[in-house]
Amino acid sequence: MAETEKRILNFAPGPAKIPEEVLAQAQKEMVNYEGLGISVMEMSHRSAHFAKIVNEAESDLRELLGIPDNYKVLFLQGGGTGEFAAVPLNLAREGKSADYIITGAWSAKAAKEAEKFTKVKPVFKKLDKYDRIPPQSEWNLDPNASYVYYCANETVHGVEFDFVPETNGIPLVCDMSSTFLSRPVDVSKFGLIYAGAQKNIGCAGVTVVIVRDDLISNPSPQCPIVFDYKVQAGNNSMYNTPPTFNIYIMGLVFKWIKRVGGVEEMDRRNDIKSNLLYDLIDSSNGFYCGTVEKKSRSRMNAPLRIASPSGDQELEKTFIEEAAAKNMIQLKGHRSVGGIRVSMYNAIKPEDVNTLVDFMKDFRQRHQKQ
Repeated sequence: MAETEKRILNFAPGPAKIPEEVLAQAQKEMVNYEGLGISVMEMSHRSAHFAKIVNEAESDLRELLGIPDNYKVLFLQGGGTGEFAAVPLNLAREGKSADYIITGAWSAKAAKEAEKFTKVKPVFKKLDKYDRIPPQSEWNLDPNASYVYYCANETVHGVEFDFVPETNGIPLVCDMSSTFLSRPVDVSKFGLIYAGAQKNIGCAGVTVVIVRDDLISNPSPQCPIVFDYKVQAGNNSMYNTPPTFNIYIMGLVFKWIKRVGGVEEMDRRNDIKSNLLYDLIDSSNGFYCGTVEKKSRSRMNAPLRIASPSGDQELEKTFIEEAAAKNMIQLKGHRSVGGIRVSMYNAIKPEDVNTLVDFMKDFRQRHQKQ
């Protein structure tokens, strides 16, 4: 890749940075995949060549997460938003409600969508603001719920679970879109995990669903066949044409993660990166202000304000402009909350965050009022 491209540090919240090694390999194979004379984008999803791509992707993912044999792995379309509907359409049971742990924008949207298909019960009263995860002692779980739903990491508000909720046998459903493969996970604790690819594992367009066999049974008659887990599992995710090129890129990312040390190495790097940033925030004498309680801070998405807890919009605009001039992009906070947001997914290197931290130190020195 060109040297100028390598110097761009992309802190985007998604679609996010993809490892340069993966992009380089995809570039090399773009026109002529393995001597076949065609691109993966032109390849039949029914061909033996694509079957090898999809089967290797599943095998590598099973190895990375230690996925038990009684779980199916599906590669679907529709993104996380599609799963907001697919989950209740497949898992909700007549006469039962579904428990939703609402800790930010995405779990709130998931609950609202699920209300179209089942009765939704929030696990705790609505938070005044999304800056913490209430302790489980404050939760009210229904022992007869169809399932319990939560979002492992809220990309907008920067709230992340560092524990797996205890549901006492009720199937646990998790949106892991922004933490998938960022840390080890005991899949056996979950009934269903899903993740959009565009943050940690590839490009937008494919969604991974890992679902326990016993939950693939009786979807609602309303369920579109494209979201029917039973049908998709029975057809190896190829009832219809899957997002072939996106699965190929995702498979390359899985192999990259394996080469560099697996999920354990991702976990180690993510600790280093988030500690670098949060240590600077906490030692800035209030110039940089985190917006989330420390125990609930996200390693993936760190929102912050500059000069005060409510921020200085002009100074934040200057920060974004100066960072861009130094080839650091996508640092603007989500439009609903403002401020700054630093996203540090797997492809972001510790040295990338260190470069940003050095800039932030210099920016503070030049702009903090004495």
